[in-house]
Amino acid sequence: MSKKNNKLNELEKMDFRNYTKDIKPLAQTRTEPFRQLPGPIPRQRYLDDQDVIESILSDIPAFDDVETGDELIFARPGVQHNLLRKLRRGQFAVEAELDLHSHTVAEAKIALVGFLFSVRAMGKRCVRIIHGKGNSSFQKQPILKRNVDCWLRQREEVLAFSSARPQDGGTGAIYLLIRKNRS
Repeated sequence: MSKKNNKLNELEKMDFRNYTKDIKPLAQTRTEPFRQLPGPIPRQRYLDDQDVIESILSDIPAFDDVETGDELIFARPGVQHNLLRKLRRGQFAVEAELDLHSHTVAEAKIALVGFLFSVRAMGKRCVRIIHGKGNSSFQKQPILKRNVDCWLRQREEVLAFSSARPQDGGTGAIYLLIRKNRS
């Protein structure tokens, strides 16, 4: 095809204008479909969550002098001595239990934090955490025991904890007293 055939000549253009001069465009009745815009991305929340996860996995216990047979004991300032004595004697009913055997340090911390959150939400006051004595770990060191001791001291919801009685796990477990929820 030549260029001459593709182009409209002036006479054809005038004819087209004459035929279409009285035509009015139809009213537009079609509307665009509704599109739900995506919600805002909570970037800061994701960054905060990432910081929490990193802090969970990067904690190094400050209490390296804990040995396998050592008794753990801790009470926040203001906790009555009588309350701590009852806890050490196992006089509180254990309402829930977490067994950390066969957990890595990272898994143990995540499990511990989740456990504390859930038992506090359920209104539990006294729980038992079994961390083990470290007999199966490298050089028979109580790695989880040291870490649990450190982690629990940092948690505000923890009022006190003490090594369990021999029949409840002895120095391989602790009784933990949890602060009441403020509603």
